Amino acid sequence: MPDGLSAAGPASTGPLAATLVRVGELADKLGLCRDEVFSLQQLSAQSGVPVGVVKALLEGREAGEPDLQTRFLQRFDLLRRTRLKPDGRRYTQQEIACGAGMSRQQAGALINGDRRPTMEHCDAIQRFFQVHAGFLTASDADALDGALQRTEQELLQRLAAEERGTSQGELCESDDVPVEDPLQRLLLDHGVRGIAWRAAQLPTDKHRDTVTEWLDMLLENVRRSDPAPGPESKPGPEPEPESES
Repeated sequence: MPDGLSAAGPASTGPLAATLVRVGELADKLGLCRDEVFSLQQLSAQSGVPVGVVKALLEGREAGEPDLQTRFLQRFDLLRRTRLKPDGRRYTQQEIACGAGMSRQQAGALINGDRRPTMEHCDAIQRFFQVHAGFLTASDADALDGALQRTEQELLQRLAAEERGTSQGELCESDDVPVEDPLQRLLLDHGVRGIAWRAAQLPTDKHRDTVTEWLDMLLENVRRSDPAPGPESKPGPEPEPESES
């Protein structure tokens, strides 16, 4: 059985299914194997969701641990097993306690499930293991969706880089547009998808609208600086030679 998943199941709905479709389309555009992009082991390590739950969610089946403390214990254990020290060993309770700013007794109680974690505990442990906010607490579906969205951003950057290289080759071979053209320079530097990807990272619609307005202004300036040619002037009749008197 392959480690990854080739496509979403028929019952897949909601944000996770939408992200899954987008990632699959990007993988196809880049010529990547879907089994590698949707590697169950890799997605499990990135999201903290058990492999079996990852597989079920990708297939569109209901799955996941509803209890917050149980999810915390599962993901804390995964961090200890997969985020190792440079020498390949696990971090000890004492090292985790020191790095997370808590006592060894507190760390031990959290690891053993004898104490419910607070948000402060979660934030401190996430910083120690250098994982994103919410790693220890998000629902399994949301955690997997977040991991897939990060994969999507990586694939978008890769696609933008490939298209930027193509755009550079095509535009440099063209003699129709001068190199000094600011619109050409923008495309050479970033490519259409690169610009779109950067705009998508902006936090609000207001920021994205500002980018759109700026691009419209740039395009208008380019058009003004390169007016359309007027009708060709036809040569007048040649003057008749003067007659000799």
